[in-house]
Amino acid sequence: MVVAAISPLVAVTEAFSSSSLRVSSTFRLVSPSTSALRTTATSPPRVPFTNPASSAAPSAARLSGSAFLGAKLPARSSTADSGRRRVVRARVVTAMAAAAKISEPVEVLVKAAAGSPDKLGDCPFSQRVLITLEEKALPYTYRLVDTANKPQWFLDVNPEGKVPVVKTNDGWLADSDAITAALDAEFPQPPLATPEDKQSVGAGLFGAFVKFLKSKDAADGTEQALLGELSALEGALKTSGGPFVAGERVTAVDIALSPKLYHMTVTLPHYKNWHIPEEFTRVHAYIKALHSRESFKKTAAPPEVVIAGWNRALGISA
Repeated sequence: MVVAAISPLVAVTEAFSSSSLRVSSTFRLVSPSTSALRTTATSPPRVPFTNPASSAAPSAARLSGSAFLGAKLPARSSTADSGRRRVVRARVVTAMAAAAKISEPVEVLVKAAAGSPDKLGDCPFSQRVLITLEEKALPYTYRLVDTANKPQWFLDVNPEGKVPVVKTNDGWLADSDAITAALDAEFPQPPLATPEDKQSVGAGLFGAFVKFLKSKDAADGTEQALLGELSALEGALKTSGGPFVAGERVTAVDIALSPKLYHMTVTLPHYKNWHIPEEFTRVHAYIKALHSRESFKKTAAPPEVVIAGWNRALGISA
């Protein structure tokens, strides 16, 4: 099988907007009868990206996707860790109980680069799914979506107009939480599930980062809020017994944090002349461990491309 090199990533997902920093409380399948992906002159070609390390046959499809339609999840808590754990657990349980049959190669729709619709974008939620596929050594193809000018074929697939979206035997599955949980349920090796008591680690980090990045008032408390989130992550890593949140083994929570931490380390020095304080030694070691993995390096944007994406998100002219 031919392995295609991944293009540099850029662009920022709509989840960067203040209204969508919350993870969607609903993840569902779009009916395949109304959302068939049409290959036309306006729809980009499939880009094959197959991991040659994948030799094991996929697990038998066990789960039905029909229950996914309109499946409701509780809103993510912003205060109590126990609340966050319950939400994450609910998402995983729901995905395992209702995940659509995902077959190989996995077809995933991801965001195209800002201003370069033929290049893969840097959406951290799309990258989270791609990293998961890489970690599981699953063959996959991706299709690029220009979310600034959403084509009709994509809106037919997902009327909400958000990426990432993964094709299943029963339709199209949206929401990176749902997708990664479903992938872990359908293809359990290697297991990526995070222990329940670790699932909320870093849950508030990305929101605090975005608020600080957008802040124009040095006294508004957003910097202190971000430092508080970094301190909490530092504490969690101190007790983990390994380089990752759950110890020696990388899990789903690490995969979710990896692209977000990358955006932090690229954008905050550029826009705010701000760096993660050196006192957070374990956070720095954690970032190094995450970003040295092949799964990250194959799906990461060069810094200048990340900045270009944030320029668009922040309304800054190039």
